[in-house]
Amino acid sequence: MHKDDVALRKMLALVRSGEATSRAEIARRTSLARSTVGQQVNHLLTSGLVTEDEGGDTVRGRPPRVLRISPQAGVIAAADVDGTATHLAISDLTGKVLAREVTTIPVEAGPERALGDLTARIRALLDGHASDRPLRHVVVGLPAPITPDGCTVKAPITLRAATMSGWDGTPVATHLEQALSAPVTVDNDVNLMALGEAAHDAPGPLLFIKAGAGIGSGVVTAEGTVLRGADGAAGDINHLRIAHDSDVVCACGHTGCLGSVASYRAVLNDLDIPFPEDPLHGSRQLAELVASGDPTTLRRIRRAATHLGEAAALLIQFQNPRTLVLGGLLAQLNDDVLSGVRAAVYDRAAPLFTRKLTITTSTLGDQAGVLGGITLALDRTFDNDGLTRLLNDR
Repeated sequence: MHKDDVALRKMLALVRSGEATSRAEIARRTSLARSTVGQQVNHLLTSGLVTEDEGGDTVRGRPPRVLRISPQAGVIAAADVDGTATHLAISDLTGKVLAREVTTIPVEAGPERALGDLTARIRALLDGHASDRPLRHVVVGLPAPITPDGCTVKAPITLRAATMSGWDGTPVATHLEQALSAPVTVDNDVNLMALGEAAHDAPGPLLFIKAGAGIGSGVVTAEGTVLRGADGAAGDINHLRIAHDSDVVCACGHTGCLGSVASYRAVLNDLDIPFPEDPLHGSRQLAELVASGDPTTLRRIRRAATHLGEAAALLIQFQNPRTLVLGGLLAQLNDDVLSGVRAAVYDRAAPLFTRKLTITTSTLGDQAGVLGGITLALDRTFDNDGLTRLLNDR
């Protein structure tokens, strides 16, 4: 690697992080000569990757010149794909969201149809709001385990198997890279939700549990790293056996699985509410029963919350997080879910693990996944490979 590129990488990293936003600060941080810093900064300015503007007022003398990543340097795109609703967003390289959209992607129709529709929606969003800027990276979250390279869906038999039928072994990233002419990272949807919450001031280490049609979890370390596991399946707790007295047979063939007793789908089934083509319709029906104070509904939701709390207690004693965040359709229903989870966690987990633990519902709601996708896309844009592409494109 040429020494000039090494210097440019260091400078871009310092400017992006805010650790050094002036030529003098960069020289101090890198120990490079001011003349070298000036020359390289001028290259970055000419390439359009950074801007240099006057900063705030000073008591005397000229205002300082502040270096920032240029909003015109490119955009990134993020998609949180779900059978209920798919959230899309694009942002510039400073992290400013330029546009959002909620749409329906037919995941159950298989990868060819779904990825075709997803590509079309991303292109439309880019054409409408950032047609003059290059696309630097795309992140897509899917409701299934993903291989460590972020390219291939691995969909085992779960409560979500019907939704993800036909996706096993699909090279999602390769397909989208060819269609969008940009690097693509694919990750599990709950990992992105956890990353979104962690990036928006939730103290880490952080454990995120999504209670939707199935149940999954994501872990973000104190350093901001997502734990994905050897096969990309870390956090897939849908089949954790938690209800030993349950005779409900899970899609995997066993009884007592967390997803079969505590998921949104399981609650609907027990209340004889058909799981609809539009899951939000079932959510509205359930919300109406909760609002009316229907005792059967409230008892069933509290039972689901207890099971979620019991599973959370196991994870908490293994991972020792600082924050537990609950998300998904079930967690958004009412305070009984949060209070039930809290009660079970404090009952089952030792005080050592709970005395500093914060248990809360998602502050980002249904935007957690797509905002986590933006965070990951920016990280990938400015990692070593991403910086190489940026510098080669200048």
